[in-house]
Amino acid sequence: MAAMTDLRIRTATPADLDAVLAFWKAAAEGTSISDDRAGVERLVERDPDALILAERDGEPAGTVIAGFDGWRCHLYRLAVHPDHRRLGVGGALLAAAEERFVRLGGRRGDAMVLDRNETAHHAWRSAGYAPQPEWSRWVKPFV
Repeated sequence: MAAMTDLRIRTATPADLDAVLAFWKAAAEGTSISDDRAGVERLVERDPDALILAERDGEPAGTVIAGFDGWRCHLYRLAVHPDHRRLGVGGALLAAAEERFVRLGGRRGDAMVLDRNETAHHAWRSAGYAPQPEWSRWVKPFV
């Protein structure tokens, strides 16, 4: 098992996007309509610090998107490679996202977590997050 000192946390650059998309196919649970090159390019162009990467030995170990719209803090795509789970990668990514939010003036983070992803539920709870059962997500694709 690799030590946490081997972990590097940084923001993604446009050069990382193909690797991020490939990583999500291997490590993330499910996909979204915007999980394509054009969608992630727009994210990084609009908010260059939103996509946070964890790397070990130059390879992706995890990701999180820390989106801030000026009012609310939204967390998406917390994904940790199966070989790096339960080693603190997710916690390190969430700590970096939360630090970003606090710097920007955010007061509360929310996360999109699939109901069926029990592994993720444990990770989010251990980081201090809890489900908010009185809300449901409503969506409408634009394409």
